[in-house]
Amino acid sequence: MIIVFALLALTVLVTANWYLWRRLFRDTTAGPGRTRRVGAAVIGGGWVLAIGALVAERTGAPFWLQRVLAWPGFLWLALSIYLLLAVVAGEVVRPLLGRLLERRDRRREPPLTAVPHPERVPAGAPAEERQETGGEALRPPQETRKAGAAPSDDATTAPAPAPSSAAPTPAPPGDPVSTTPAGGPAPSRRLFVSRVVAGAAAAAAVGTVGYGTYGVLRGPRVKRVTVPLAKLPRAAQGYRIAVVSDIHLSPVLGRGFAQKVVDTINSTQPDLIAVVGDLVDGSVKDLGPAAAPLAQLRARHGSYFVTGNHEYFSGAEQWVEEVRRLGLRPLENDRTELPWFDLAGVNDIAGESEGQGPDFARALGDRDTARACVLLAHQPVQIHDAVDHGVDLQLSGHTHGGQLWPGNLVAEAANPTVAGLERYGDTQLYVSRGAGAWGPPTRVGAPSDITVIELASKQA
Repeated sequence: MIIVFALLALTVLVTANWYLWRRLFRDTTAGPGRTRRVGAAVIGGGWVLAIGALVAERTGAPFWLQRVLAWPGFLWLALSIYLLLAVVAGEVVRPLLGRLLERRDRRREPPLTAVPHPERVPAGAPAEERQETGGEALRPPQETRKAGAAPSDDATTAPAPAPSSAAPTPAPPGDPVSTTPAGGPAPSRRLFVSRVVAGAAAAAAVGTVGYGTYGVLRGPRVKRVTVPLAKLPRAAQGYRIAVVSDIHLSPVLGRGFAQKVVDTINSTQPDLIAVVGDLVDGSVKDLGPAAAPLAQLRARHGSYFVTGNHEYFSGAEQWVEEVRRLGLRPLENDRTELPWFDLAGVNDIAGESEGQGPDFARALGDRDTARACVLLAHQPVQIHDAVDHGVDLQLSGHTHGGQLWPGNLVAEAANPTVAGLERYGDTQLYVSRGAGAWGPPTRVGAPSDITVIELASKQA
């Protein structure tokens, strides 16, 4: 089954890239040449870098190699997605533009007039025969000169022009070839349309990826959401929890990005900070320096951390110890009692493969159910267990809001909530889009955020 799926995926990938090469390079050139070869090298080389970046990250290749491959490889992933989408959209524009140009050319063409073509008749034929042919019989120049005119040397000695040996190639029906002001052949209408559509598609894709990458590197913006809790005492009205997920420190997003995240969180002056998983994409050895700014996090009731699925790709145990060293408290299927509510955290589902999966009974089984409870759980799908255990509010991430549109459609199919606040029975679920990005450092249609949850007491 896995082999069949892999072959299917490979077939789709090859077909999509052949289509991309055809529209961007083959259809925009008059024939084989350097441009087509360069296009094939760009597309093929881009995928070599992309696959290399993914493999290097997952296998723990030397960090310098990961950094060399990451930027071009991951950016190519994003660029190829939007090149393909733009070229597909161009299929709608292509026939419309062709018809528009055809109508314009028809308006510019001069009207056709009937021109008589006299049939050739022998010299000296009777006048009646000449009249029947619709014109004067063709005669040698000497016989057609006006009476009394002297013969010209040019007229008698100049040879007839030789026919050209290189006759022009006729244009395909409905696709005429025009000429440039210099007299050379201009591109056919079909070729011109292909170049316009391909150029527009490339510009749109590059602009989209460029703006989406700028949005990530600029750093996440603060989003504020008020969440009322029935069991929250009046004294806790306005309690602020800064929720940050999916920072994804990596060979691309390093220490400078982590510093932006920390400064943004501290600027909100939260009462509590919740880091809900997917902090890193790499080992402590490689990314420990990048995570160092987390030691600067400041909140009245401290900073807490739960694992995400990417921590288990990178070595969850070493990262749990590292964040503890940096001053965060890991909640590994654990709970702490704060002055006005309980704060619990469970491990990510990915930990099940290492015997470290989520344990809701351990984290929530013996708590006082009269108190409000806030649960940190990386994946939104854990909401069903939270409902069963009487949790009032679950804080999650994982989805990135889809990260790259239309990835939100895939995320919606795999998660109960992709972003924002929703209610499930007596439990509310808030899902952050995350602060960073995985793979391409790019977001389209899903801006990064750090959310400040302001708790509201219904008793107030």
